[in-house]
Amino acid sequence: MAELDYQARGHVATITLNRPHRRNAFTLAMLDAWAEALRTAESDRTVRVVILTGAGDSFCAGVDLDEFKSVSRTPLEERDLLTQRVHQVAHAMDALSKPAIAAVNGVAVGAGMDMALMCDVRLASESARFSEGYIRVGLVPGDGGCYYLPRLIGREQALRMLWTGDFVDASEALSLGLVSEVHPDARIQAAATALADKIAARAPLAVQVIKRAVNSAFSTDARTALDTIASHQAVVLSTRDSAEAFAAFKEGRDPHFEGR
Repeated sequence: MAELDYQARGHVATITLNRPHRRNAFTLAMLDAWAEALRTAESDRTVRVVILTGAGDSFCAGVDLDEFKSVSRTPLEERDLLTQRVHQVAHAMDALSKPAIAAVNGVAVGAGMDMALMCDVRLASESARFSEGYIRVGLVPGDGGCYYLPRLIGREQALRMLWTGDFVDASEALSLGLVSEVHPDARIQAAATALADKIAARAPLAVQVIKRAVNSAFSTDARTALDTIASHQAVVLSTRDSAEAFAAFKEGRDPHFEGR
């Protein structure tokens, strides 16, 4: 199999990091395929939810240092490597209008943890462990950790993790709000799929508008957010899916949404 696997089933697309022998540490080629998979999910009207997970017993150990450190680079080349290659996944994730669920099935370290933070929801297996391990090798978080982590768990707890590089287990991750659910290892993929299917069964346009509204609310004031959601609501009410939702509710049946 390829080092990154993309599978669409019904309305759910699953991206699997597939280098279990390296704890799914990613290569440059994987990053290219990863960003392309996200763009494929975004453009595919049948896909309503995306799951990100790892093969084997690890989620992602971050960058594959054997590849990334095998070539000497100038500071400018190092910056370009991050902005043009590594960050393309973050940009594709930021452009993803559909819900993204991380099924963290084991260790998530450094950039691997950052990739999980980019998702909208994180589910963890009981054996999952998280670490912003950059500081352990004298580096700063290069893939969004300083942006995403404080927004999830607050400034103080984020700085503690970023400064120490300490591991947080699944139980502590749940108490910090880093993940929303913890499941037995054997059930993590099924749990992520069940949540994805549940969300995919909702009106997809409304789901996407909710994501957009929540994300934009972090950078605006309440009055602007309320004015914006009023416009969004007017548009959503004009869709065929909205009419179908009301009809199904009135008739006591399951709705059939078209994403229109």
